[in-house]
Amino acid sequence: MKKFKKIYIEITNTCNLACDFCPPTKRAGEFMEVEIFNTILDQIKGHTQYIYFHVKGEPLLHPNIDQLLDISHKKGFRVNITTNGTLIKKVKDKIMNKPALRQINFSLHSFDGNDGSEDKTEYVDSILSFIKEVENNNIIVSLRLWNLDKDNGTNIEKKRNREVLQRIEKDFGLKYQIEEKVVPGKGLKIRDQVYINQESEFQWPDLNLKEENSSGFCHGLRNQVAILVDGTVVPCCLDGEGIINLGNINTNLFAEIVESERANKMYNGFSNRQVVEELCKKCGYRKRFHL
Repeated sequence: MKKFKKIYIEITNTCNLACDFCPPTKRAGEFMEVEIFNTILDQIKGHTQYIYFHVKGEPLLHPNIDQLLDISHKKGFRVNITTNGTLIKKVKDKIMNKPALRQINFSLHSFDGNDGSEDKTEYVDSILSFIKEVENNNIIVSLRLWNLDKDNGTNIEKKRNREVLQRIEKDFGLKYQIEEKVVPGKGLKIRDQVYINQESEFQWPDLNLKEENSSGFCHGLRNQVAILVDGTVVPCCLDGEGIINLGNINTNLFAEIVESERANKMYNGFSNRQVVEELCKKCGYRKRFHL
């Protein structure tokens, strides 16, 4: 049985924002039905302990997210949620006391990825308030600012982040500026179970982009795999359109899909530092692995 560090389950591909760094999906908007989610967990049991509620879409929009967390706990899975955070005040009571919830990642860069019509102070305060409410719940919180460019010492995004970071520094009583301590790509612990992560912005892979390289490595199908809202299985969380369609969990068994001929060609290709799929050749994210 092939095992993964994590499996992404896209419980919805619908989002309440339109961030300029995240291309909108061309797929019809859907919410995964509870029954289908239940079936998926039965099929992936033994393949991983950790599931992530996203590929595209905002998971806190799912009207039954509390039920999905309960099912996850019942079946022995730990859940990680990545969210833009705009709905946390509205949805917190549905998620904060769920034993399945292991980690929640707040993409703080989502705020500046939109038109800025919302109140930034209220947005940040609602997230910081949530952190205080769950500090005894053994939930890991990651505050993400993935908007730096390669010259992250001078770029405008870093300067724009100062306002948000200053608010965090004040709220947590930090005696230093976060930029002095944080290393891009590594988390900075600012309190027990609470981390700041700053990283450069990445471009989603697209078949229309220039080919990066035919040689290289990726953790897709090795450490992770993803299941889109319609049941399509793809090799990683960056195939937001289901281009590398390995099969559909509604018609084929998950164990068979991840051992299919196409999947094994990808896996063996990366083992030999060769990129097999065209979409992977247009993906700059794998350059981060330096392997």
